[in-house]
Amino acid sequence: MLYLSKSKYCGLWQCPKIAWLQKYKPEVCTQDSAALSRMETGNEVGDLAMSLFGDYIEVTAYDGDTLDLPAMLRRTVEELEKNTPVICEASFEYNGLYCAVDILKAEDGGYALYEVKSSTHDDKDVYLADIAYQCYVLSHCGVTVTHAYLITVNSDYVFDGTLDLACFFRITEVSDRIEAEAVNIEDTIRKAEALLTSDEEPSISLHEGCNAPYPCSFWSYCTRELPSPSVFDLYRLPFSKKLNFYRKGQVSFEQLAGEKTVKNDKQLRQIQHHLQELPPHIDKEGLRRFLSTLSFPLYFLDFETVQPVIPRYIGTKPFAQIPFQYSLHYIEEAGGELKHKEFLAEADTDPRRAVAERLCEDIPKDVCVTAYNKAFECTRLKELAAQFPDLAEHLLNIEQNIRDLLTPFQNGCYYNRAMGGSFSIKSVLPALFPDDPSLDYHNLTGVHNGSEAMALFPRLGSLSESEQAVARDQLLRYCELDTFAMVKVWDAVCRAAE
Repeated sequence: MLYLSKSKYCGLWQCPKIAWLQKYKPEVCTQDSAALSRMETGNEVGDLAMSLFGDYIEVTAYDGDTLDLPAMLRRTVEELEKNTPVICEASFEYNGLYCAVDILKAEDGGYALYEVKSSTHDDKDVYLADIAYQCYVLSHCGVTVTHAYLITVNSDYVFDGTLDLACFFRITEVSDRIEAEAVNIEDTIRKAEALLTSDEEPSISLHEGCNAPYPCSFWSYCTRELPSPSVFDLYRLPFSKKLNFYRKGQVSFEQLAGEKTVKNDKQLRQIQHHLQELPPHIDKEGLRRFLSTLSFPLYFLDFETVQPVIPRYIGTKPFAQIPFQYSLHYIEEAGGELKHKEFLAEADTDPRRAVAERLCEDIPKDVCVTAYNKAFECTRLKELAAQFPDLAEHLLNIEQNIRDLLTPFQNGCYYNRAMGGSFSIKSVLPALFPDDPSLDYHNLTGVHNGSEAMALFPRLGSLSESEQAVARDQLLRYCELDTFAMVKVWDAVCRAAE
């Protein structure tokens, strides 16, 4: 018998190969810290939504660390028989098809079904497929679904100090919108049974869903036989165009070399430098023009932020970027000593005021500040200025004097083939300094990237004093490396311009 949960059904709906790999080769799934963070966010929003309609009964049960599905099915029947008004994670099974409904709310003549998503969008087709599947299972279990709703996060909600669930969530009725999907369910299930009862891996080409809205967790496995680099590594080529080349059989750089539709100079340079093993491309005049925009004292700034889906700080919206830390390297004069300052907010506090005040202390007015991909730092500074008018003049002065270290690379003034299809500092740094262990993020302990920093800071308050000291040091060392890396990149640009 086919056993299918709603998550597996949605995986099947998006790409049959996902469902097959989840069953037969789960070990090839690769989930980075960002993907794990999205899962935690979904759980956090789902838990919060349970109280949207007042008191509720949650039927979730565990057998050790795994869900106890038989117990959840039994408890659901019990609550339905008691006419419980609101049941969360209500569980149903029909012919091997299983689903747990986020919220089931009693109405005259039946129940309204609510599916909760941590997204701010309510127009994704996969959400409708998810809800249609649940309605199908419930109807075959004898439950009348009177209405179907999608609950998403209201991106316009502004936190005033007291969380208002009715305003934080956006509820959209989708009863009519799921009808088109509902007629396809039985055909999809038949295909699923044929697919998932076979140990033969389905042959499915790469498609748009492989990168929407995030890269699929099976991407590395499904592209393992592609040449490296391939068309999917080309700099800033839209994924849809990469797919067009892929479908025409133009995958390797050798196959793309004569392709006239690859017109971007940076893309052509990337291909040529790889195939011909060319030395670095250096436009000395372009580098000098960029360096002429910098002056001493010279500062190197990098922020770390958290992005809570449920706002914690007054005046913020869901998913707002909240700076909690920065690193600042600086050189006061040409040939001068490299100095460093840093700041990390205290746990369980609104970090914004403390960050803004210390920035104004650490960075004088009218000095040259650099950032890598400066739009991020500039936006954070403008947001802090809007939040704290008494500091606005100084913060905006910093923002107006920021120069972008990304510029010489993005403008094509410097290219090293080891950079591949990316000019991010995580690609540029190892390309410029391939054998320097002090610049290798993998050698850090605990925190190796921004996603890990974003995940760790909110947990500081729950750690013991000794654990918190270790975690804070890990955060500081990571952020320090970000600005030290900028110093090294700047120095490499200076030497290349000579």
